[in-house]
Amino acid sequence: MDKAYTKENRIHSSEQKPFSYYECAIPNWFGCVPMHWHSEFELNFIREGSAEFICGEEKFTSQKGDIIITQPNVLHSIYPCPNVSQRYDTLVFSREIFGGSEQDRYISECIKPLVNGTMKIPTRITSEHCYYSEIEMMTENIFACARGDEPRLDMLMRSELIRLFWLLEEEAETSPEISGSADIIRPALEYVAEHFSERITVAQLAESVHLSESYFMNRFRKHVGLSAVEYISHFRIEKACQKLLGSDENILDIAYDCGFRNISNFNRQFRRISGCSPSEYRSRSER
Repeated sequence: MDKAYTKENRIHSSEQKPFSYYECAIPNWFGCVPMHWHSEFELNFIREGSAEFICGEEKFTSQKGDIIITQPNVLHSIYPCPNVSQRYDTLVFSREIFGGSEQDRYISECIKPLVNGTMKIPTRITSEHCYYSEIEMMTENIFACARGDEPRLDMLMRSELIRLFWLLEEEAETSPEISGSADIIRPALEYVAEHFSERITVAQLAESVHLSESYFMNRFRKHVGLSAVEYISHFRIEKACQKLLGSDENILDIAYDCGFRNISNFNRQFRRISGCSPSEYRSRSER
């Protein structure tokens, strides 16, 4: 099963370089970040604008200056706000960036619980946080190191990440239930990733997770923040955005490959979600 757009196949880190840096803009460079999860940590720093974030059980509208941390294997997504764009930096990094061995007590007691979900640190740090100035400075240093992309800067990045997590663990919550509440709908997300080019019904998704349709729809909206039908549309449009940027395929074929059987509906859904037409989106990216 291809889980590239639910549980990511992409590896953001390696033994030599346990992180990847991305400069992002929604919807300017891509329509949205559909619901997915990966085995690494993710750090986002909002430079401009706003967007709708879902991170596990938390749903919020980001603001300039927000610092957002997603722990490993937590479902998360980013969707644009109407008529507003967002520019932000992203660092995706593995547990190995903290160094140490599995036997080191700071790894076993402070880092591993964050990886397996038995400890949760704050997801969103805003300007109202009591340590915001310190956290903002650490975050700026972390991204400066990531952009510099030199071995010497990796040492500074590691020390800043350790300082950041040391500070945030003052507010950590411990619970064996933290990471498992959304697991129930993951097979449905995987089903969409595998069958998005085909006709998909709510009944099929409910069957994939062995729930009644009504209960499934309730749980899906709770964990994803969208109805199943809305999620499918967003997922298909994001796939179309990737094809528009990554190929010369004509728009009608892209629409069909992404599960749309009516070009008018495709154009309407594309404009609703991305804020422009497919042709405008492709030409804008070529400037």
